Amino acid sequence: MSQADKQRVQQQFGNKAADYAESAVHAQGSSLTRLIELTEPQADWVVLDVATGAGHTAHIFAPRVERVIASDLTPQMLPKARELAQIRGLVNLTVSAADAESLPFVRDTFDLLTCRLGAHHFPDVTAFVHEAARVLKQGGLLAVTDNVAPGSTRSDRKARLLQAAGRYMNAFEKLRDPSHQRFLSVFEWRQQFYSAGFALLHEENTKKAIDFVDYVARSGVVGDDVVRLRAMLVQAPEQVLEFLTPVFRGDRITFYLSEVIFIGRLE
Repeated sequence: MSQADKQRVQQQFGNKAADYAESAVHAQGSSLTRLIELTEPQADWVVLDVATGAGHTAHIFAPRVERVIASDLTPQMLPKARELAQIRGLVNLTVSAADAESLPFVRDTFDLLTCRLGAHHFPDVTAFVHEAARVLKQGGLLAVTDNVAPGSTRSDRKARLLQAAGRYMNAFEKLRDPSHQRFLSVFEWRQQFYSAGFALLHEENTKKAIDFVDYVARSGVVGDDVVRLRAMLVQAPEQVLEFLTPVFRGDRITFYLSEVIFIGRLE
């Protein structure tokens, strides 16, 4: 991750720890409980949560395992993750400032590595997935959940339209959040797991409703950019509309993001 990219992420999230602590998408999303159900954490496990934010994923695993490290590139996020852990009485959770693409941990350390709703901020997802493989024990699990964009592995006209829709969706998100890098497609995520030596055990897609006003407010978007984002939804190409399925009720807009859970085992 370049220094400019790091600074952009830190600037975007440095003063928003409280907002993300209370965000329903991050604090109460269905993928939290599904990660527990799908990974079946054991009492002797050591877990690393990457891009922890306010620590929601780390907090839900901590009561079920021996130890959890909640890590994030943005140091200002970590006190909130620690504070919420203390409120919940989680004494086996520690926090660590860490770059997802260059993790400060030794090889073969963790039984499980989680990353929820953070990977689209990584400029080099390949580096992150390979770092996950390095720090996981043999047979360890990588559990990633993130929003995905349209895509295709084919090269026909429909595939090109889907790929263009993916670029449009990423441009929309980049305008909302300058620290955004890219939503990958499902096909790209599968390849990331395979190329780093993971056997993909589970893949699950969930649609989540997003309120436009809350979505832009969470990133501090104001003025003309709000108008531009609204126009991008109203005027979106057919393939984008099919993917986001926006619903317009007067001034209110609700649309749907596809959040996919991937579980892989290091072979």
